[in-house]
Amino acid sequence: MPRFTVHIRDEWLAVPCRDTSKTIQWLAYEALKRYIKNKPDNGGITAVKDTRFVVRRCQGLGLLDADDTIEDVLEDNDFVELAIEGDTMSPDFIPCEPGVSHLTAAYKEPQEYIALDGNSLTSTDLVNLGRGLYKIKLTPEAETKVVQSRELLDTIVKENRVVYGITTGFGKFARTVIPINKLKELQENLIRSHSAGVGNPLSPERTRMLLALRINVMAKGHSGISLETLHAMIQAFNASCLSFVPQKGTVGASGDLAPLSHLALGLMGEGKMWSPKSGWADAKYVLEAHGLKPISLKPKEGIALINGTQMITSLGAEAVERAQAIARQADIIAALTLEVLKGTTKAFDSDIHRLRPHPGQIEVAQRFRSLLDSDHHPSEIAESHRFCERVQDAYTLRCCPQVHGVVNDTITFAQNIINTEINSATDNPMVFSERGETISGGNFHGEYPAKALDFLAIGVHELASISERRIERLCNPSLSELPAFLVNEGGLNSGFMIAHCTAAALVSENKVLCHPSSVDSLSTSAATEDHVSMGGWAARKALRVIEHVEQVLAIELLAACQGIEFLRPLRTTTPLEKVYELVRSVVKPWIKDRFMSPDIEAAHRLIIDQKVWQVAKPYIEKYETEYIPESRPVSPTAFSLEPPASPRKRVRLE
Repeated sequence: MPRFTVHIRDEWLAVPCRDTSKTIQWLAYEALKRYIKNKPDNGGITAVKDTRFVVRRCQGLGLLDADDTIEDVLEDNDFVELAIEGDTMSPDFIPCEPGVSHLTAAYKEPQEYIALDGNSLTSTDLVNLGRGLYKIKLTPEAETKVVQSRELLDTIVKENRVVYGITTGFGKFARTVIPINKLKELQENLIRSHSAGVGNPLSPERTRMLLALRINVMAKGHSGISLETLHAMIQAFNASCLSFVPQKGTVGASGDLAPLSHLALGLMGEGKMWSPKSGWADAKYVLEAHGLKPISLKPKEGIALINGTQMITSLGAEAVERAQAIARQADIIAALTLEVLKGTTKAFDSDIHRLRPHPGQIEVAQRFRSLLDSDHHPSEIAESHRFCERVQDAYTLRCCPQVHGVVNDTITFAQNIINTEINSATDNPMVFSERGETISGGNFHGEYPAKALDFLAIGVHELASISERRIERLCNPSLSELPAFLVNEGGLNSGFMIAHCTAAALVSENKVLCHPSSVDSLSTSAATEDHVSMGGWAARKALRVIEHVEQVLAIELLAACQGIEFLRPLRTTTPLEKVYELVRSVVKPWIKDRFMSPDIEAAHRLIIDQKVWQVAKPYIEKYETEYIPESRPVSPTAFSLEPPASPRKRVRLE
């Protein structure tokens, strides 16, 4: 029989419905009857049919018409919110952080799987898992290792050995031995007490990444988790049943305890959960609606679920992927600005960069040549000033390979650390089934990803810093030979005046955000955990820095395209014309002042979706295969444009 879960004030009510041809109004009345039946004072409702209310789906908060039939607008097990007139917003309504989630009503359950073995996951895979592009399953080898490690733990419990976190308390209570009949309660208490985070929840995408990464770590077979519990976690992931995980509360050692505890709490059927079907609801109802049962913790499983750096690392994976995307698009945007400012390409000559052979610098210079080489892509704009008297350009144009280049190398450094961390066992104690013992160590300490992400923020910020200076050159008529602020009838129109101020504000904010969080440490847990990484904040602020960089470059992209308007009918190179056409497909030229923020958001979306890279990429790749300069005797290790190939093997199962 179809059933619907209706939320009224502080109650979740299951309403069966034999006949789905009935109306939404009928469903609301049935829910109200059940609601007042449980209240001594009828919940202040005197007559059900006199109550005024609105009904909306929990997922997406779309309003439902009272006269619509249930079968037309709802699916079996849908979650519905009934708001009584005069009530404030339900206290159980939980907004995610700003931004549009991909896991909305349009979400379609993926059909393809990534098989996890604890050794081969990449940052790209993890981000794609977060976006809901794949389900997950374990490899047979991983399942075998998980079973073996659990068998050792069961033996330890049966023999009544004293082992940290299995038969003892935690942290300062490590010397307190727990009776066998209290071991399940010990693990559950650990999860409840450590669920002490604050702030808005992680977005659904980031929570999926967090859950997937924790599953991957336990698939290594050193956590002691049971296969039954691990399979339950995988089922929750594949159904996108995602716990409420506050963003704040981790110090990054002993692992990300608070966020991972919140992750586990929902899986236990406690606290709140979100799914594409239900929106936010009580965890037990969300699990039940998807045919899932709460996990029941066995000895050591609580600490196995929460000891690790997965919050830092999952956010770090998103950070390096977005950083990589913005870095290569920054080269394209800067090349477009150089064209508008009538700069020279001589500074990108391959011989110059062979004399300072940093991989990132060589890569950026080659990318500029692939976009601006007049022999390959004739430019009417470049031809118009070929014989001008200018000898060299400002540093913001001439030194792009050096400045952008070190950003690329920084991203490679950070990505290597994050990919290592993704496939690392970070538990304590560690279970070694082949040795028949557990060993306490410190792999949970988040210093590695914390330092890498602090460095990443510092490096990527420079893309915004140099971009803001290029925006200034575009807007300043004494530097650009273009109309002031890139608009006609200056004075009546202000053009890009305040858009440049926005870029300057974001760059200034980044200067503060780039202060390393990992230089700080505060002793916690009664001095048991006397040095911590502060990696959670390193990861969160790295993402904020990268978002600001994307926004600054979005403003530069708009400004450069606007500059093109004043150089018409001259045309730039073919790949840059394609970039211009892409921008104009979502943002029209400025003839006079208009509301500018939506245009910046549209350009930002092009960058996030990597559309700028996608339109230029075929030309860049073709140039790299056809127009590589003749080889010269150089160091065999000096000019690698890519990081060393990873030995990790990606396993995909249909």
